[in-house]
Amino acid sequence: MTQRVGPVKVAFASFVGTTVEWYDYFIFGTAAVLVLNKQFFPTLSPTAGMLASFATFSVAFIARPLGSVVFGHFGDRVSRKRMLVFSLLGMGVATVLVGLLPTYAQVGIAAPVALVALRFVQGFAVGGEWGGAALMALEHAPDRKRAFFASWAQAGVPAGLVLATGGFYLAQRLPEEQFQAWGWRVPFLASAALIAVGLYIRVRITESPEFERMRARRPAEPTVPLLEVLRRRPGAVLIGALSIAGGNTVFYLATVYLLAYGPKDLGIARGPILLCIMVAAAVDVVSMPLIAVLADRIGRKRLLQWGAVAGIVVGVPIFAAFRTGTTPGILLAAVLALPVAHALSSAVITSFIPGLFETEIRYTGAGLAYQLSGIIASAPAPFVATYLYAATGSGLAVGGYLSAVSLVALLAISFAPDTARDRAVTSEEDRPLPAR
Repeated sequence: MTQRVGPVKVAFASFVGTTVEWYDYFIFGTAAVLVLNKQFFPTLSPTAGMLASFATFSVAFIARPLGSVVFGHFGDRVSRKRMLVFSLLGMGVATVLVGLLPTYAQVGIAAPVALVALRFVQGFAVGGEWGGAALMALEHAPDRKRAFFASWAQAGVPAGLVLATGGFYLAQRLPEEQFQAWGWRVPFLASAALIAVGLYIRVRITESPEFERMRARRPAEPTVPLLEVLRRRPGAVLIGALSIAGGNTVFYLATVYLLAYGPKDLGIARGPILLCIMVAAAVDVVSMPLIAVLADRIGRKRLLQWGAVAGIVVGVPIFAAFRTGTTPGILLAAVLALPVAHALSSAVITSFIPGLFETEIRYTGAGLAYQLSGIIASAPAPFVATYLYAATGSGLAVGGYLSAVSLVALLAISFAPDTARDRAVTSEEDRPLPAR
């Protein structure tokens, strides 16, 4: 029989689980830049192949809201914990199968079709992951420390990036012929071991006490959480999605677009870019909980506003530093993007966004808001950046794009209620506290 575990263990379990899940998700993004265009779209021109590879990468963003709705439905009505186990399993199976896929040269058009299908499964799984992991950490946390404990679920995002980037940094050191032939598959197949570790840790945690209290007070009703979210909190979904648009955009510009832009347009070797991203992402992991400690003191909304302002300010400097082509310049660009702009925008979203919704619809509402931001901001980022550079020949235009998205996020945050330092909406009668 599973014993009740404390908030530290639950936060650690959320961190490990999201790290593994996002590792699986990010290795696809890295592979999309380094190898998938050659292995699955070889008949296209280099630019068209890269766009096709980015399109396959973006398929997951279409699946993510669907995953958030399906997992959220059962997470709000049946079990938070059980849905997290299923999401991790789904992601793991899809990732390992990508590593085993035959290429276009071996089976023709069936190869890219299967690749798109497996990417859809990845997106569906990660769509259910974020809301559940955030809620488990948040709803186990003590008052006045909720932002800190919940932030560990979000810290798993850059931690997964560190592992994914590190895996490909080592793999791409193989001779190019070996890397293209089989080396790129190793990071995907290594996921099997990570999934086993994640599942072992995740099945040992207990159900959210806040969810259990809600179920005891209000037994399962014949309601559809999605419909309840749209009826009771439609504005919260939109505000939640737009409030993190800047953070999501800067993250995917730094971790996906720059990997293509540097070698293709500036002649920068992949290795230094991967290494600088890995270092900056490691700092991002540490900076998130530290920022969340501050949020527990001064409020989550204020921290989100600071993050949006940071995105506005650093947009052009990121690309100016990157265009120097030097390792210090690339590292500066990565640091401005990840532990500065991204961390400030993302450290508190695992407490801010769930706090906009009542317990009984929180998994669905928070997950939907976060995943819609993926469609609005994350998925288009590599496309828009590629188009802007092709049209203008200037990386500064891409920096301006990031600043514009961050401005939209700042405006959205200004309309948001402050979900407080230590509480969230817990019932339909409770209302968010007034904005500061």
